[in-house]
Amino acid sequence: MNNDDLLKYNRDAWNKQVNDANRWTRPVSIDVINEARSGKFEIVLTPTIPVPAVWFPELTGADTLCLASGGGQQAPVLAAAGANVTVFDNSPAQLDQDRFVAQRDGLSMRFVEGDMADLAVFPDQSFDFIFHPCSNGFAVNVLPVWRECFRVLRSGGVMMAGFTNPLRYLFEDERVENGSLAVVHSLPYSDLDHLDEPHIQNAIRAGKPLEFAHTLTDQIGGQLRAGFLLSAMFEDRYADSDNDPISKFTDTFIATRAIKP
Repeated sequence: MNNDDLLKYNRDAWNKQVNDANRWTRPVSIDVINEARSGKFEIVLTPTIPVPAVWFPELTGADTLCLASGGGQQAPVLAAAGANVTVFDNSPAQLDQDRFVAQRDGLSMRFVEGDMADLAVFPDQSFDFIFHPCSNGFAVNVLPVWRECFRVLRSGGVMMAGFTNPLRYLFEDERVENGSLAVVHSLPYSDLDHLDEPHIQNAIRAGKPLEFAHTLTDQIGGQLRAGFLLSAMFEDRYADSDNDPISKFTDTFIATRAIKP
């Protein structure tokens, strides 16, 4: 499967997730938008912990890229809070969720379909702020994502990113769901290396996106190599209600705040 095939597969898979009402595809309510218009809002980069208010730059008039962030959740909230928002996502159905909120609530937003690792549609230094929630696990290589983010961000701009700690991928999803935390996979991990195995065949039949575990060297070190300076971070895990066996023992998600000098 080449990169174009993967993009198409994951595009179709996320379109299916919208049809299946995956929780990351459900648009926010009118009440959430009205609160954001008054400056009161919370959005997430990772499953549960809201991004600290002190992490945000001045949003009024800020040219903002919500990267791989479709779903009608974070982008319309930022637009309601005063940002000039462009939503960029591989899934047209996810972008339609943002369009729905924009039309419902009278928000001005721009919608662009594409690959998060290729932002050639945007000139250098196009944005003041990039919001990139936990989605780069659907990209084969995360390093181009960081390089492109650095290129399109203006000097002094802020990038917030959420991503998965690769340790989650040591374990096979089906076994985890059955309570087994036996180490099965080596890192870095790619679903493409296991396409013939039953757990991946089951995921493909279910229309689930294919995933990739990037090392922390690439997730955090990659931001630094791209030229960013990290100013803050936190770890997160699934809520108790998700009944995730790994989260009973450790955090498996990371959020970072970076600045372009």
